[in-house]
Amino acid sequence: MGKIVGGIGTSHIPSIGAAMDNGTMVGEYWQRFVNGIQPVRDWMEEVKPDVCLIVYNDHASAFSLESIATFSIGVAPQFNPADEGYGPRQVPVCEGNSELAWHIAESLILDEFDMTIVNEMDVDHGLTVPLSVAYGQPKAWPCQVIPLAVNVVQYPQPTGNRCYNLGKAIRKAVDSFPDDTKVAIFGTGGLSHQLQGERAGLINVEYDCNWLDLMVNDPDAAKKVSHTEYLRETGSEGIEAIMWLVMRGALDEKVDEVYRFTHAPVSNSHYGLTILENASDRVTEGTMSKEPNI
Repeated sequence: MGKIVGGIGTSHIPSIGAAMDNGTMVGEYWQRFVNGIQPVRDWMEEVKPDVCLIVYNDHASAFSLESIATFSIGVAPQFNPADEGYGPRQVPVCEGNSELAWHIAESLILDEFDMTIVNEMDVDHGLTVPLSVAYGQPKAWPCQVIPLAVNVVQYPQPTGNRCYNLGKAIRKAVDSFPDDTKVAIFGTGGLSHQLQGERAGLINVEYDCNWLDLMVNDPDAAKKVSHTEYLRETGSEGIEAIMWLVMRGALDEKVDEVYRFTHAPVSNSHYGLTILENASDRVTEGTMSKEPNI
């Protein structure tokens, strides 16, 4: 049967992908970041998930404002890197797992989540940057990929509670999949950042770190955080953090946070990374260090 072996929360800042692609992730600006993401690559190498289910938001690459779906799942056998205005990232094509994706889609819809089923889609930095964080620059991604896109751009966005419950339904779907398949689920986006207006450049490190503690240790409280609070405390784009709650909902109520790393600034954002495993079913031994933010 299918098994969710862990959850990864990570920002999907586009400058990370650009720096990796252009060979400019060097020097003092990047050194702490490079060191800080290495443990997730070590974790992926140890756990070796068969499938990465990546919860992210599309940035007008596969979808437009002409038709906005709250939740969309990609069921295609392949997903190409999107052209975001400067050509597609030179990263591998994502190989899908259509059988598992269709199984999840059916299970979610029967659990009364109105999923949009996408048979063909390109994937942008929201999905490819997390893969680069986790795997570096391989010739082929060492996992299959299932994209799950959440609308966090156009009001009204789904609530944190809805995202958390979606994660629980995903867990049910994966557990019922008949094949032995190890799945790592990613929640991506955030943390605090705002790209426009009078508060452009806003970063709220203290709030973000407190929110991470809440998300890990008290998800029932984290899922109740309002849209207004996210916008006020973390900026207009900080609401992307609700996608981490999909990942959190797919795990047990009690988890072990085996690693955390935050860094500010990366571009004009607060970068965050966490690795969670079910406390009752650890797949790795020991606890990695939790790096303090600077």
